[in-house]
Amino acid sequence: MPTPAPCRELVELRGHLIDSLLLPKVLDCILRGGGQFQLQKVAIGQQRRDPSQALIEVSAANEQQLASILAQLVDHGAVVTTASDCTLETADCAGAFPEGFYSTTNQRTEVRIAGQWRPVADQEMDCGIVIDGAQLHGDVARCVAMTDVAVGMKIVVGHAGIRVIPHERSESAPGFAFMNSAVSTEKPKQVIARQVAAELVKCKQSGGKALLVGGPAIVHTGSGPLVSELIRTGYLHKLFAGNALATHDIEQALFGTSLGVHLADASLADAGHEHHLRAINRIRRCGSIRTAVEQGVLTSGMMYECVQHNVPYLLAGSIRDDGPLPEVITDALEAQRQMRAALKDVTFCLMVATMLHSVAVGNLLPAWVPVVCVDINPSTITKLADRGSFQTVGVVTDVEPFLRAVLAEVKAS
Repeated sequence: MPTPAPCRELVELRGHLIDSLLLPKVLDCILRGGGQFQLQKVAIGQQRRDPSQALIEVSAANEQQLASILAQLVDHGAVVTTASDCTLETADCAGAFPEGFYSTTNQRTEVRIAGQWRPVADQEMDCGIVIDGAQLHGDVARCVAMTDVAVGMKIVVGHAGIRVIPHERSESAPGFAFMNSAVSTEKPKQVIARQVAAELVKCKQSGGKALLVGGPAIVHTGSGPLVSELIRTGYLHKLFAGNALATHDIEQALFGTSLGVHLADASLADAGHEHHLRAINRIRRCGSIRTAVEQGVLTSGMMYECVQHNVPYLLAGSIRDDGPLPEVITDALEAQRQMRAALKDVTFCLMVATMLHSVAVGNLLPAWVPVVCVDINPSTITKLADRGSFQTVGVVTDVEPFLRAVLAEVKAS
């Protein structure tokens, strides 16, 4: 029998503890941290929607080990029963948190201030929590990125007075829930296409916002017209991409090629390797994509449809960009800030054929926004999951037939 540890704390766990595997995860965290546990109370919900409750005594050899275990348990939704407010420390350095700051997850979080639990706004993983307002009723807790920390901010440190509300599997749409498994090329893609179409229709009918995070393979595979129709008919409401997608979309609109290859018959164009540069140059001479549309220079394509139908787009650049196009944001931190602001009202996200932008947006989205990632490369989906975007449904397939199926399902709905 193990020797009783001298340092103890009682924690409470609520939610769908069994079907979400939350209880075994918490118990495993305790053991892996070198601690011990004793189940004081376990009440299992009788119906599928009924929450369960567990009271667990956690013990460890010393206070430091106990604190380390409790820090992990908080991220799984466990709450220490000894009520205490969150601990605040004043930021003394711009662009850096105080040592010991609480590092956020992408799940709903609350902090205890003056005995009251308050929701944390702008939920995002890998941030800190700042408390704004001097008065009790003026206090607002929100996530803040490290680069946005200013001297004098009140930052939450430690894990006291914090509770995380895990996103339950039961909240997922049924068609997505059973797809949320290991990355595989063998999932029934038509089922997922039907669910994606249903989400797009739901967004359009309910006033939600569907975001497309797209890569240049959309153009290379001949899928541009499919996306253009989804934009034109009001099923896509925002577009995040890099310089490449917009450039090759415009190249296709101006020259009928993508990377110098005619999309109509896959033949190489004479001097086609210059087309993307000439496309960028023509737009830069106009001053912007919007101006090119207004002047009649750009008359088709995804970017044209975005301008025509007031669909906002955000183009974030990279070190390898040619040009780039005038609207491309070349400051990575500024692009990140603008993405955060644009994501606030997004209710569904479709990621297509772009690893870097998919991971970037996945890092910024809260756990309750459904995400579908479509890529021929399974490592894109794996990286998203590894980075914590566990709500992602991955589809390993070619882009064009999947988008064609989604469009057909939308039209049939």
